[in-house]
Amino acid sequence: MRNSGLITNKYLSMALTNYISDLLYRYECVLVPEFGAFLTQKHSAVMDVTTNVFLPPRKVISFNEQLKQNDGLLANHIVGADQCSYTEAVEKITDYVTSIKGKLVAGETVLFEKIGHFSLNNEGKLQFAPLEEVNYLTTAFGLQSTYKSPVLREVYKEEVAVLEEKAPIAFIPETRVKAKRSYLKYAAVAVVALGLSGVLGSQVYTDQMEGVASHNDLKTLEIEKSAYQRASFFDVSPIEVPEVIFNISVEKKQVGSYHIIAGAFRFEENADKKIEQLQKAGFSARKIGQNKYGLHQVVYASIVDKSEALTTLRAIKKSHNSGAWLLVKKMD
Repeated sequence: MRNSGLITNKYLSMALTNYISDLLYRYECVLVPEFGAFLTQKHSAVMDVTTNVFLPPRKVISFNEQLKQNDGLLANHIVGADQCSYTEAVEKITDYVTSIKGKLVAGETVLFEKIGHFSLNNEGKLQFAPLEEVNYLTTAFGLQSTYKSPVLREVYKEEVAVLEEKAPIAFIPETRVKAKRSYLKYAAVAVVALGLSGVLGSQVYTDQMEGVASHNDLKTLEIEKSAYQRASFFDVSPIEVPEVIFNISVEKKQVGSYHIIAGAFRFEENADKKIEQLQKAGFSARKIGQNKYGLHQVVYASIVDKSEALTTLRAIKKSHNSGAWLLVKKMD
């Protein structure tokens, strides 16, 4: 008879949690008499910038312990499902609530399948943690959490463009010495002087040629001196190009007491390889120190909000690592 009672209680627990789950698809408030009410609220799609997880539109479940008066919704649903009387349905609910309260007082954590966990804190107050494994928003049926890999290429381009605007590099065109034209000019003067030699005589011609040669020598000396000065200037004082420093990425220190564990490694180099692998996949992976066994712990991310951490954990377990788990620990 004792085993029969255990089977009956187990069946009753599964049946009632399934009934509550069915009602959450259609109603925003499902009340369990003498226990409390499950409330749903619609949330739009959101992108978690910490873990790069894209969450679809959904209903978020919460629990209000103050709403305990029977509204008949759950009881009437049991009447239709179990083909029993209303009084029998209320008795089933009462027996189930009594069993739940006994387990909570004994320090156990009570699981409502597809809904969440209940437990008592140190002060004896009831706590509820939603599972969020089931999306009760019917319009979002079939949509799942997905990952977005960050594209850094465009970020690099924007940073380089900003640096180029702040530190432009000017190029000075090369200046060549054009000395041959001066020789041509003075050679023309020599030709004119040669034409005049027949009229003015050989002495005038000789004086003219000596003047032209002397002038050419002076011009040549000036050109060579100018070229030497320009060459010496660039050799002694080279063009100063502004120093350009590229700061491609800045690592932000993660905060939060909820750590999604990816693995623990005895050798630190293996932990570093795991971090590199997860960072390439788009996660904010890091080490959070050694556990009591001396293993180096690697996390996908450290998150402040408990509900957000549970949601992210579910997404990672579904799409990336079924062995991931949640560590609650404050870090210095």
